[in-house]
Amino acid sequence: MCEEQTVSLVDVLEEDEELEEEASAVLAGSDSDHCSYPQGYVKRQALYACNTCTPKGSEAAGICLACSYKCHEGHDLFELYTKRNFRCDCGNGKFSELQCKLHPDKDEVNSLNKYSQNFFGVYCTCGRPYPDPEDQVEDEMIQCVVCEDWLHGRHLGCVVPDCVELQEMICESCMKTHSFLWTYASHLAVPGGAAEVKEETAKKPTIPIKEEEVDDAIEPSCKRSREEVEPRCRLKELQVIGQKRVQSGAVFWPSPWRSKLCSCRMCQLRLLEAGLSFLLDESDTVLAYENKGKNSEQRRQEDDPLMSALDNLNHVQQLEIIHGYNDMKTELKDFLQRFAAEGKVSLPPDRSSVL
Repeated sequence: MCEEQTVSLVDVLEEDEELEEEASAVLAGSDSDHCSYPQGYVKRQALYACNTCTPKGSEAAGICLACSYKCHEGHDLFELYTKRNFRCDCGNGKFSELQCKLHPDKDEVNSLNKYSQNFFGVYCTCGRPYPDPEDQVEDEMIQCVVCEDWLHGRHLGCVVPDCVELQEMICESCMKTHSFLWTYASHLAVPGGAAEVKEETAKKPTIPIKEEEVDDAIEPSCKRSREEVEPRCRLKELQVIGQKRVQSGAVFWPSPWRSKLCSCRMCQLRLLEAGLSFLLDESDTVLAYENKGKNSEQRRQEDDPLMSALDNLNHVQQLEIIHGYNDMKTELKDFLQRFAAEGKVSLPPDRSSVL
């Protein structure tokens, strides 16, 4: 007779912990009960696009987590992960036959929202869906922090480094659009992503000193005093150093890189005009958003009465609960598989019109 394997209740409850953490990281930072529209352009939130209401050929639109549950139950949805500075479109002028159940009073258009091919279910430079039933190559998708499109690792034009989840990526297209980022890439980016060029030391050009400048040095003007208060431009200093890299392929950046960008007045203006001011905000990162979601979920679990009661149970009581939990888990999976097969979302009976 085989010896019965002993499994603790904690082991059972932690069986799917990794998947639950991933879901919590994305969803716990968003409200699943209330439309996010009243919050305005949310700094970062989980978003979806409805292929049923706004299919390809129509205007792109995005909906918040709560509206994906309450207003688009049973619809064909594209999961967009997270996007920055977006306001929920559900039920606005882009939806001809649907009214938002949670917040119907919306402007016709959210003019500051930015849309991409992702809102029609296609990604990367290859313009393919994800998951792609015709793609037999196992490859991870990585999001560009600038355009927020998702690209296959093999289509980045560079070697994907280790620990990629702790780094940020800017795709080649965005690097070429904002060419000043290549200067930062030479000094701040993860090395080895693309072929490197030997370091070149650029000499400062000798500029003749004018007589007026000498006089100004003797008697500083108010203008000169103001200029001395201005912080030095870190970008110009890096340009003078002259280290270069081949300007091709995507670029990966280690987590503290944003804090090393120049924030002088001229560079702030440059970033503002390019629509890149968010790069100076370290809380804008997806990692910061995910950590916020994980912390919220962790606090919720600490208040869970079931977990608190575990310390008061003896071994026999734990085994009894394990058997009951396994039976419930099997029945729940069978129940949810019916919804998955029909492409529906399961909701509590008092919140769903379809049972």
